[in-house]
Amino acid sequence: MQGYIIDIKAVKDDDLIVSILAENHIYTTYRFYGARHSNINIGYKIDFELESTLKSSVPRLKDVMQLGFQWIFDNEKLYCWQRFIKLFYPHLKDIEEIDDFYFKLLDKLSHKMIKQNPKRAICKSYLKLLKHEGRLHTDFNCFLCECDITDDISLVRSFMPVHPVCTYSRTFKFEKIEELLLDKSLISFEDEEVDYLWNIVLQGL
Repeated sequence: MQGYIIDIKAVKDDDLIVSILAENHIYTTYRFYGARHSNINIGYKIDFELESTLKSSVPRLKDVMQLGFQWIFDNEKLYCWQRFIKLFYPHLKDIEEIDDFYFKLLDKLSHKMIKQNPKRAICKSYLKLLKHEGRLHTDFNCFLCECDITDDISLVRSFMPVHPVCTYSRTFKFEKIEELLLDKSLISFEDEEVDYLWNIVLQGL
């Protein structure tokens, strides 16, 4: 089967607990230390097998093969990708069965990053995640004071809209955020503005 590594924890004798987001399941697995093992890391897409044992309820991770990305040696893209992937573990913690949305989202994102700026591609994917989970706020009602926003606008965690006077966040033109949340487009955003959105994503999914 295939999946994305979303978390790695070291345990005794350099063994690892590896969490994997597969198409319909999140697996918590045990990987024994060994010189012949293939290298694994956060964000890697792998093909793998699981082996159940009588000694533990956690299956053993075996026969791991990395499924590389075309941009794997692009340090900027890999850095952004890994920071984004790491957010999935706390977001989906304690969940085992999931729908295939998350796996397919990462599949599509990894392909888009071949040609697209990684931060722009990730922010657009994050917008899709918010919509899928019913958390994309397009009513333009301030999260803090609960009044309508009709002029300049700011965004806080989860891209929630707020009045600039209600927070100390960066101010945007209303039309620009409207385009972002309704059309899921970043075409009007300068790179420094995308950096700001990227930092919001890093606060947590």
